[in-house]
Amino acid sequence: MKLALTLATVLTIGVLVGAQSGNSGVIRVDADKVAAALAKGGNLITAPNVSASGVHRVTAGQVAVHDKETEVLYFLDGEATLVTGGKIVGGTVSRPGQWVGTDITGGQTHHVAKGDVFMIPAGVPHWYKEIPKSITYFEVHMIEK
Repeated sequence: MKLALTLATVLTIGVLVGAQSGNSGVIRVDADKVAAALAKGGNLITAPNVSASGVHRVTAGQVAVHDKETEVLYFLDGEATLVTGGKIVGGTVSRPGQWVGTDITGGQTHHVAKGDVFMIPAGVPHWYKEIPKSITYFEVHMIEK
């Protein structure tokens, strides 16, 4: 099941990237770069309508809302408390189409761990409220034009 989920995620990214850049727009990221991005965090793919990153967090962050970006998250290691939905508190624009805040009211709290997958639609507040040790995940942003 886990292998099937991983393959589905990789294939989805490949289809999205291929669809955005034509049949000859294949993007390959070698294993060393993927490992480095997952160890320290870093961008893996940037294309017109999609980006993919490896993320490693050791502390909670700010609330985020992306007006035109849907996120798909695949958790590879660790655990965290993720809050989604509700209303952003203290929201300010950090850059066009991107909001940050200090809290969420009325959201849903999720315990996330290795193997979990989440899709967070554009416009939905989300926040890593607690990260006991660390969390490592693969993050794909599908960007609406």
